[in-house]
Amino acid sequence: MNDRFLRACRREPVDVTPVWFMRQAGRYMEDYRALRHRYSLLQICAEPELASAVTLQPVDLIEVDAAILFSDLLLPFTPMGLDFDFVKGEGPSIANPIRHAADVRRLRAFDPREALGHVLDTIKLLRRELANRVPLIGFGGAPFTMASYAIEGGPSTTYAKTKTFMYAQPDAWHDLCGRFAAIMAEYLAAQIDAGVQAVQIFDSWAGQLSRVDYQEFALPHTKRIFDALAGKGVPLIHFGVGTTAILRDLATAGGDVIGVDWRQPLDEAWAQVGHDHGIQGNLDPTVLLGPIERVFSAADEVLRRAGGRPGHIFNLGHGVLPTTPLDHVQQLAKHVHGLRLKA
Repeated sequence: MNDRFLRACRREPVDVTPVWFMRQAGRYMEDYRALRHRYSLLQICAEPELASAVTLQPVDLIEVDAAILFSDLLLPFTPMGLDFDFVKGEGPSIANPIRHAADVRRLRAFDPREALGHVLDTIKLLRRELANRVPLIGFGGAPFTMASYAIEGGPSTTYAKTKTFMYAQPDAWHDLCGRFAAIMAEYLAAQIDAGVQAVQIFDSWAGQLSRVDYQEFALPHTKRIFDALAGKGVPLIHFGVGTTAILRDLATAGGDVIGVDWRQPLDEAWAQVGHDHGIQGNLDPTVLLGPIERVFSAADEVLRRAGGRPGHIFNLGHGVLPTTPLDHVQQLAKHVHGLRLKA
């Protein structure tokens, strides 16, 4: 098996920098768009054969060093009693968002191995389909990001409802995040037992918090998940967007590898989280919309900043954008692989 991704997660020497891309299976790929004409996103997630096929699309077309499970961050919502769907052009929409402590108390606990068994079946199928080509990454959401979706009722630009709830009802907030932490720890442990070889925890919206607020309202709950998974024997990646001010705190919360966005040079971010951690990133996804020469030069700068130090995984600072040319992603992966590491 190509194990350079796993070796980099462990900060071991590799021949070339490993590459994978967040949202590497998505709307920029023609095969994915064809499937989405026939099935909704949730239908694909619910059918192991479909979810497996989508997961494999970039592995077949791009020189990636890891596959990431095709699923959705919010799948635990439904068995908890938070029904949701996707609104075209707007993203997820929660039918009954959380507004009061009573709403939190009504949430249901559940066994992920039963309620989300189809995800685990997808993982088992993928391990057979991948046939040891590249490792498989599982994922889940950190409590702050999950709570934000549950309270806002969908995406937000200000997170005003979330923060109002957090400040005005702190006991209910900690109850809510504690429930998400418990469920996510069980869910990710089940993914590992089913066969994923690494796990990424997305705290996509943690960058909306100040350091003080992150330390009080988010860090303890996220740390609970990482602590629960620490003995499972797989690398753990911790990623957020806009987290420059709280990178040290993300590392404190947990993760063998800290994913960083494009807002800070990679070497500065690595110094901030500490070289006892791996680092993942951090090309701006919009660079891929420009000329390929610009893509290459920007990638070269990321790699120059990494300096050949063991523990760097090349990725974007967030997901591949839907309008990205597929050939730019293909050429980028080849370009990174073509550069020998120089310490």
